[in-house]
Amino acid sequence: QVRLVESGGGLVQAGGSLRLSCTASGFIFSRYAMGWFRQALGKEREFLVGISRNGGFTQYTDSVKGRFTISRDNAKNAVHLQMNSLRPEDTAVYYCSADFASSPSAVPVREYDYAFWGQGTQVTVSS
Repeated sequence: QVRLVESGGGLVQAGGSLRLSCTASGFIFSRYAMGWFRQALGKEREFLVGISRNGGFTQYTDSVKGRFTISRDNAKNAVHLQMNSLRPEDTAVYYCSADFASSPSAVPVREYDYAFWGQGTQVTVSS
């Protein structure tokens, strides 16, 4: 059974940091590119960042470049999202996702590319 479980969300003041983690099971983690998306209240889910299956390639959306950093540990079946300089507009539910990657350098950026999804973790940034 495929599972993606996010953790690390919470309430933080503007300018603060959070580290999200996603632990995977039920599939061969090292064969999958991983992504983080978020969905704010009343808005569509948006792509934030993705990482290739070997961790060598990443893609960031402009709004989080320089503030967020994705990393993965294939030995522990985990992907992390370090979020610094958080802003109130970063408030959302954050989702971890996985996509089978035929290429070691592939980093999908479209929501429909991703086959597996976690349940999400709430991040709230107060002003």
